[in-house]
Amino acid sequence: MRIDILTLFPKMFTDFSSTGIFQRAIENKLVELNIYNIRDYTHDKHHIVDDYPYGGGAGMVMKPEPIFEAVESIMQPEENSKKVPVILTTPRGRLFSQEIAKELAQNERLIIICGHYEGVDERIHRNLATDEISIGDYVLSGGEPAAMVIVDAVTRLIPGVLGSEESAKDDSHSAGLLEYPQYTRPAVFRDWEVPEILLSGNHGEIAKWRREQSVLRTAERRPELLNRADLNKKEIEMVKEKYENLFKEE
Repeated sequence: MRIDILTLFPKMFTDFSSTGIFQRAIENKLVELNIYNIRDYTHDKHHIVDDYPYGGGAGMVMKPEPIFEAVESIMQPEENSKKVPVILTTPRGRLFSQEIAKELAQNERLIIICGHYEGVDERIHRNLATDEISIGDYVLSGGEPAAMVIVDAVTRLIPGVLGSEESAKDDSHSAGLLEYPQYTRPAVFRDWEVPEILLSGNHGEIAKWRREQSVLRTAERRPELLNRADLNKKEIEMVKEKYENLFKEE
């Protein structure tokens, strides 16, 4: 997958792209990451990328010209915005989730525009971005952290990046539930013991226990997720016995 990021602060991505799983993905040529400085696509001596909003108001707005020019300059001749997702990080975008990460991971290429200041010119929203994504209901100083979150979540889903496809399948949210509890050696630490079932060697029972723990943990910590999770009748009854009023009436 090729990922192009347009930003005002390219140095923010230096460490991000040179450590851990993402570094290995690049070294193994599973991911190609290109960082573009939006200021390089201005044509004035001060490299101005923002201006005051028409109609007045606090803050500055990112100008359309350099962003349009940046995207158009890196787009291949045979490509267009309908084929390559052009994602704008913005508080008004759809809320990022594991399902959206899976959707984006199906593409061969992504272009991500990092918003800044009070936002971007509306013509970028309407005529350039094909998708708008928010990573949460809060305000950041810029879209760079959001872009990193999106890229990290998507990259993990690319075959070969994690080494084992099972790793991604067991992650929290992959099945609509939080991940089950994990333990490692020693079996007893400060009188806290690893659950006996995990030491049994019975993989069928272990899988059953893990599924139950995922359901119960989700009910306890993120109950709103249960309304979208694929639970069987027994699991629903198990949750209802311990937690009341977690399921919406049909």
